[in-house]
Amino acid sequence: MRLLSVNLGRAESVTYSDAPSGTSGIDKRPVEGPVRIAEPGPKGVGASGVAGDAVCDTRHHGGTDQAVYAYAREDLDFWERELGRELGNGSFGENLTTSGLDVNGARIGERWRIGPDLVLEVSSSRIPCRTFAEWLGEQGWVKRFTERAAPGAYLRVVEPGEVRPGDPIEIVRTPDHEVTVSFQFRAHTTERTLLPRLLAAGDALGQEDVATVAKYTAGLRG
Repeated sequence: MRLLSVNLGRAESVTYSDAPSGTSGIDKRPVEGPVRIAEPGPKGVGASGVAGDAVCDTRHHGGTDQAVYAYAREDLDFWERELGRELGNGSFGENLTTSGLDVNGARIGERWRIGPDLVLEVSSSRIPCRTFAEWLGEQGWVKRFTERAAPGAYLRVVEPGEVRPGDPIEIVRTPDHEVTVSFQFRAHTTERTLLPRLLAAGDALGQEDVATVAKYTAGLRG
């Protein structure tokens, strides 16, 4: 398991951004290392945890539980075949493109050491939005991406550090529960009845997830 690339985006004016600034940093490109990754601060205040990377709409992106976004090269290869077009590392707006790591099968709370110092913890899945769909420019993209249920993982920073392409990735903690990235994604999208089972992830579950589960269960009682 290794890190293929570290991808950074800069703020650019686009027609499809919902950010008040009208900008987006989804166009991420591989860079040479080292790149420092650290805790960015809470959502609404903090942006990306990756130095030099732009998060333009901090209402919905960035912050502690979305400090870093990782996507597997194997899943990009799947979409290359499906779409019949080349998808370079960073094409899905991911900060880290990995190889040999089951990103979607990772459990919430799972921890990865990348390089000598950085430790990240899997926090949630990526939910596709209008900006992502317009950026890809594929018809019915949100539906297709959702049906695949391979969304990639958001991660929080446990121990900051510098990373560079080629760094090894080691899984240093695997929680004992069923809540994988794909499971959490399906609970929020196509299989809402799974939502109460997200609580098995315990303290590793993000506060937005906890609030969503509480709202769902309150609706059932109502």
